[in-house]
Amino acid sequence: MSTIHQVTSPIPGTFYAKESPSEPPFITVGAKVSAGDTIGLVEVMKMFNRVTAEVSGTVVEICVENEDPVDAGDVLIRLEEF
Repeated sequence: MSTIHQVTSPIPGTFYAKESPSEPPFITVGAKVSAGDTIGLVEVMKMFNRVTAEVSGTVVEICVENEDPVDAGDVLIRLEEF
């Protein structure tokens, strides 16, 4: 039985799916990530905070778009745990 793990925003701010506009996104649906991998950034007051996966798994859903506003606790992605 697979377990779905939700990665949530630790703080309110703006979600960024990639390091810069010319870079590819950190993750895509179907990508495999390891615990500690960066899945996005949340910016607040010009400070960029990395959001990392707490578990290893496969990305099954990305719940926010690039540059969406997020609140603390909002689900950013869902991972199917390995």
